[in-house]
Amino acid sequence: MADTNKPDNRAAVDPKLLEILVCPQTKGPLVFDRENNELHSKKAALAYPIRDGVPIMLTDEARPLNDDEMRKL
Repeated sequence: MADTNKPDNRAAVDPKLLEILVCPQTKGPLVFDRENNELHSKKAALAYPIRDGVPIMLTDEARPLNDDEMRKL
């Protein structure tokens, strides 16, 4: 059962912003992962975090995607 008192750290991201953002490493498209509040780059195999509704588009801040995440893209 979900804790309804726990704050949801996932902030809404402007859909228009998501349309124009690309991976800074590959310049390829990104996929929004709502569950993890990240933007995924299939070409770079990286997940860029979204903090307080702001995508952090720095490769140093990105984490590598695991095999299961890559299969979902």
